[in-house]
Amino acid sequence: MKIPARYSHILFGALLSLIMVTIISGTVVLITQGYDADFFKHWLKGFATAWPIAFPTVLFVAPFVRKVVAKITA
Repeated sequence: MKIPARYSHILFGALLSLIMVTIISGTVVLITQGYDADFFKHWLKGFATAWPIAFPTVLFVAPFVRKVVAKITA
């Protein structure tokens, strides 16, 4: 099953934000609290807090960033 191309910007935003938030929330939890028995619980809480903010932010900011990059590149 393929997703229609008209949804590609939403899928792009979802995947990009998912990957970024997974890496960043895990890194922040590891640095601030260390690796212990509750690491994954804290990581999931951080992820669940950040992803609902990151996803719409990426959808909103990505078109602007693409325009800026198009203007400053040859």
